[in-house]
Amino acid sequence: MSGDPVTTPTGGPTPGDAVPTRTATTGGATGTVPTGGGTRTVSGGGPTGIAPDAGPIGIAPDAGPIGTVPDGGPTGAVPDGGPTGAVPDGGPIAAGTIDGPPGSGPGGSLRRLRLPRLLRERMFRRYWAAQTVSYFGDEISTLALPLLAVLITDAGPTQMGYLTAAALAPNLFFSLLAGAWVDRLAHKRRIMVLSDVGRALLLATIPVAYLLDVLTLTQLYGVAFAVGTLAVLFEVSRGPLFVSLVERRDYVEANTLINGSRGLSLVAGPSIGGLLVQLLTAPIALVADALSYVWSAAFLARMRTTEPAPVRGRGLGIAAGLRFIAGTPMMRAIVLGTTTVNLFNFMFAALFVLYATTELHLSPGLLGTVLGAGAVGGLFGAAVTGRLTRRLGIGPTLVTGFLLFPAPLLLVPLADGPTPVVLGMLFAAEFFCAVGVMVLDIVTGSVQTALTPETMLARATGVRRTINYGIRPIGALIGGALGAALGIREALWIATVGALAGVLWVLFSPVRRLRELPEAVEA
Repeated sequence: MSGDPVTTPTGGPTPGDAVPTRTATTGGATGTVPTGGGTRTVSGGGPTGIAPDAGPIGIAPDAGPIGTVPDGGPTGAVPDGGPTGAVPDGGPIAAGTIDGPPGSGPGGSLRRLRLPRLLRERMFRRYWAAQTVSYFGDEISTLALPLLAVLITDAGPTQMGYLTAAALAPNLFFSLLAGAWVDRLAHKRRIMVLSDVGRALLLATIPVAYLLDVLTLTQLYGVAFAVGTLAVLFEVSRGPLFVSLVERRDYVEANTLINGSRGLSLVAGPSIGGLLVQLLTAPIALVADALSYVWSAAFLARMRTTEPAPVRGRGLGIAAGLRFIAGTPMMRAIVLGTTTVNLFNFMFAALFVLYATTELHLSPGLLGTVLGAGAVGGLFGAAVTGRLTRRLGIGPTLVTGFLLFPAPLLLVPLADGPTPVVLGMLFAAEFFCAVGVMVLDIVTGSVQTALTPETMLARATGVRRTINYGIRPIGALIGGALGAALGIREALWIATVGALAGVLWVLFSPVRRLRELPEAVEA
């Protein structure tokens, strides 16, 4: 579980509950969507900086090219591959041929591919496959939805702020209640399946309305809000399912695999999204995201696992979740840090697509290609996070992520001059921000999960999302207002400089001294 993704300004993940959105850092900084588009968290985000619980620029331990885990095995090298390596359940891996003698047919071939240990476990593989296909669909929406608003409905800075706020507002309104409710349910996975199906149907209304020539900006606001509401239910249910599948000692490896998929989606997703928008128009491109929700629901529906027992007692227990976050020093520092990053990151996210298309004059296809190329940094970040945690320790690596995620975004408002120079600056911003988001999302997600008792997971997630994601629509609204009042480039300067302040919360907390994952705190 990657925590709460943070979205990058270009549509990548954001720290803190990096994420999600199918949302993109772990409590805030690393995960959701600078483009002002999708809310799935990001994880978590926006085009350049939605992260720790983000998007093309900052999506979010241990991994090879896509997520090589501690034993060095590639994260998605499976026989039938596909971009994500998701193999059909019941194929050679599910059948158990993985342990055949080396060189003796399919088992030997799979062994030579060094498939990560967790992906040999059928239930985790289905969970990972659901997340993977969802991440790819989200990247298409992260680009297509804001482009649709700009190119078809002629949205300006204020309207782009409203759109981003509509997608993120449910996190502020419903996360506490959703977390308390889900902790009392015996079958969290069913909530996730129903949320996926609902989001697929909602997104499908956009191309239908476009074909009937009745699409309006009001409909986009409504769909964004409804999809965001279902995303809240999905995300607060995800933590309990994660801990029922993964042992504590495997949290970093599991987050590496999941965020490795997110990193791969950041490489391929924006390019695919930009191409689909160019060839099919933005509304029709959203069909791909709707289908990704259907596939995610199908994988989750086929899972069988023993979920944490539901919480009993009177009342919803919302106050207990709040006390847990506020009374746990390490959790409190991470949440405040990622919240600070997300506030300024979403100011950036609300304006990035408008800035890139109207002031830098980039076409949708070129913008998607640049973001996809820059997102290679996400793969690199997934590859090095595990090594960093082993060499530096959990705490110093987390601090590094808080700095490395927002700092490269300073290049975006600096971008000026000939087109090749502008593209080079955006590429560098996307690449290094993506590295930082991955580091931040993986480490913060692992620390937050380790600190939280199983009986408190959904409520703790609800509190974090209320704070970290609730601040995002506020950031989007402030960004839109500053863009209209001061100018887009000036507003981007305020957003990028302000995001660097998030590291101060963890520098002066016990988090920075962590060498290993902490034990769970008693609720």
